[in-house]
Amino acid sequence: MKAPLPPDEAERLENLREYHLMDTPPEQSFDDLTLLAAQICQTPIALVSLIDEERQWFKSKIGVCVAETSRDTAFCAYAILHKDEIFEVRDAGADPRFVNNPLVTDDPQIRYYAGAPLVTPDGRSLGALCVMDRTPRSLSPEQRAGLTALSRQVVSQMELRRQARQLIDQMAEREHAETLLNEQFTELTASKQEAEHLLGRAEKMRLALLSMFEDERRVGKKLRASEERFRELAENINEVFWITDPTMHEVHYVSPPYEKIWGRSCASLYASPRQWLEVIHPDDISRVAKAAAGTFNAGKFEATYRILRPDKTVRWIHDKGFPVRNAAGEVQRIVGTAEDITEQRNLEDQFRQAQKMESLGQLAGGIAHDFNNILSAISTSTYLAQLDAEGHPAILECLENISEASVRATELVKQILTFSRQNKPERIPVKLNDVVTEAIKLLRASVPATIRIQSELAAVPAVLANATAVHQVIMNLGTNAWHAMRDQTGLLKIEMKIRDVDDELAQACPDLRPGQYVQLSVSDTGCGMNQATLEHIFEPFFTTKDVGEGTGLGLAVVHGIMKSHDGGISVFSQPGEGTTFSLYFPVIETEVAEQKIEAAPIPRGHGEHILMVDDEAVLASLGKKMLERLGYVVTTNTNPLDAIRAVRDQPGNFNLVITDLTMPGMDGTKLGAQLRESQPHLPIIIMTGYSGVMTATKVRDLGFQELLSKPCTLRTLGETVHRVLHKPANG
Repeated sequence: MKAPLPPDEAERLENLREYHLMDTPPEQSFDDLTLLAAQICQTPIALVSLIDEERQWFKSKIGVCVAETSRDTAFCAYAILHKDEIFEVRDAGADPRFVNNPLVTDDPQIRYYAGAPLVTPDGRSLGALCVMDRTPRSLSPEQRAGLTALSRQVVSQMELRRQARQLIDQMAEREHAETLLNEQFTELTASKQEAEHLLGRAEKMRLALLSMFEDERRVGKKLRASEERFRELAENINEVFWITDPTMHEVHYVSPPYEKIWGRSCASLYASPRQWLEVIHPDDISRVAKAAAGTFNAGKFEATYRILRPDKTVRWIHDKGFPVRNAAGEVQRIVGTAEDITEQRNLEDQFRQAQKMESLGQLAGGIAHDFNNILSAISTSTYLAQLDAEGHPAILECLENISEASVRATELVKQILTFSRQNKPERIPVKLNDVVTEAIKLLRASVPATIRIQSELAAVPAVLANATAVHQVIMNLGTNAWHAMRDQTGLLKIEMKIRDVDDELAQACPDLRPGQYVQLSVSDTGCGMNQATLEHIFEPFFTTKDVGEGTGLGLAVVHGIMKSHDGGISVFSQPGEGTTFSLYFPVIETEVAEQKIEAAPIPRGHGEHILMVDDEAVLASLGKKMLERLGYVVTTNTNPLDAIRAVRDQPGNFNLVITDLTMPGMDGTKLGAQLRESQPHLPIIIMTGYSGVMTATKVRDLGFQELLSKPCTLRTLGETVHRVLHKPANG
C-alpha cells in the first residue's frame, strides 16, 4: 500500500534540495551514527534514508547492498508522516499496509521496522534514521530514546554540512569578486579616486574573508562537539561496544566498560587482540571461536560464554556482533556489543534449583507420612522383640541390624525433608566450637588412620543454628573428603574463623549479604572436580560415586541446611588439586549459656487409662504394647467414630487420648475437637508420620497438648505422655 503525501510535500522537497545530500558519496560521520543505531537497537539493518519525489535514497546503510528503493514500497514514506514520534511496525507480515510489500515478501524480508523522522529546523521531515530486523519484535523504552537521540544527531550532521557548503559557496563568490576587483583595479589605475574606491572595497572583502574564516572555525568546533557527544553515548552504556577488522586481528575500538567487566585494561586488548579469545573459559573457547569464524557466512555472531578474570573469578558474557559490508558486499569491519549476564545466570540457576527442590519437596511430603508409619511399625516391633529376645544372641543380632536399618531410613526421610525445605530445623544460639569438635572426634573414629585430620578452630561468636544439623553437615563433608582421597592418604583440614563478607563475595555467593559471618571450611587433598561436575554437585541424587557407594543426597542436604540457616556455601575445586567447601553462618549478638544434660530413667505410669486412635491396626496395637510396658492401661480404636462413642459413653474413664493426625473420614484435629465437646479438659496428643502444615505451635494453638512425630522411641513416648499427664494446668 502506497503512503499518502505529507501536507507540506512541496516545501519539504525544496528543503531537501537545499541540503545537496542526494547521490553524494558515503561519509564517516553518518556511517558512525547508523552503526550505533544498529548496536543500540540490536538489529542487523540500519539506514539513513532520504525521501524525494520518486525514491528513498540511502545516505548511510548497514545490512543491505542496494543504494535506493522506490518510494512506493518505502517504509520511511510512512515515517516522515510522524514528525513527533518513532514510526514502528512490529510485524510487517501481519500489517495490511505492508503484507504484500516486495521488501517483506522478498529480500531483504523485513518483518520489523522502526524509523525516527529526520526533522529539520524548518520543521520539514526529510527522511528517517531507521532500524530493521527479519523477525517480529519491539524496542525497549531505552532503545526508543537512543534511536530518537541519534536521529537528532543525523539532522545536526546535515545542518553542519549545509552550513559548511554555504561557507564554501560564499568563499567562491568572494574569490570571484576579488578577481573582478583585480581586473577593475588594472583598468582604473589611472584614476586615483577610483583606486581609493577600489581599495575600500578590497578592505571590505578582506574583512568579509576574516569573517568567513571565523565561521569555519565555529563549524569545526560544532563538528568536534558532535563527535564528543557520539563518544559519550558509546562509552556510557553498560554493555561493551567493540569494533574489529574483518580478520579480528586488530581492535579498532572497545568501550571503557570492558575494563570493569573483564578486569583488564582497554590498552591491553588493543596491544594483544587475541586476549579476547585467550581469557575465555577452556570449556567454552572452541565453541566461541567457531561461532566467531561463522560471522562472515551467517551475517551475525551471537554467543554466551564464561571469561576468567585476573582475580580468578568467572563472569558470564552474552556477546553479539555482525559484519559491516560496503556497497560491493565486502566485509569492512566487525562490530558488536558484549553484556555481563553473571547476575542473570545466577538468578536462573537459583530458580532452577528452587524448582528442583520444590518438586522433590512435594514428592518427599507425599511419601514421608506413609513411609514413617511403616518405619514406626518396624522400629516399634523390633524394640519389643529385642525385649523378649534376651538370652538369644543370634536373634538379638538380627534385630539390632533391623533396628539400625530403620534408624538409617528414618534419617534418610529427615534428610530429604530438610534439603527440600519441607522441614526447617529448630535453631537456637550456639557456639560452633563444641559442635565442630565433637564432629571431628566422630570423623577421626570413622576415617582411616592413613588420612590426617587437622583442625584450626578460632574462637568465634555465637550463631543461630541447629547443632544436630551442623553436625550432619560436617560429617557429610568430611565423609566426602575421605572418599575423594582415593588412595586413602592425604590431609582433611577443618578451619573456623570470623569472616567479613563484602559486596564482591556476596555477589559471587548470592545466598549471602554483606556482614559478619562465621566461616567453616572443610578441605581435602583429593582428586578434585572439574567445572561440569561443580555445576551439579548440589542437585539431589547427583553423584560421581559408583553404584551402591552413595545416594547423591549428602551435598544436597548440606545445601538445604545452609539455606535453612540463612547462610551460604561456596566451593573451590580443580582436578588433581583437591576441594574446599566454605560454609557461612550469620553472627548474632548474644551469649550462650553452658548446659549440662544428664540422662534420666524413662518416666513410668501408674495405671492411667489412655485411648489410642490410629486407623492402622498394627500401629495401634504396637503403641498399646509400648504404653503397657510403661505402666499404663490402654484401649485402642481404629475408627474415629468408635473413639467418640467410647468417650461419650464412659465420661471420665480416660485420662489421655493419643490420636493419629491423618485418618480417612476424620483427621485427628477434628476428632479431638469433638472429644472436647463432651470432655473439655481431656488432654490430647496428636501423632503424625508427616504433615507439611501441622506444627507443635499450631497444635497448641488448636487447644491440644503435644505433637509427636512417627516413628518415636520408647523414651520420647514415655516422656511426652508423662509431661502431658502431670501438667499443673491439666484440670
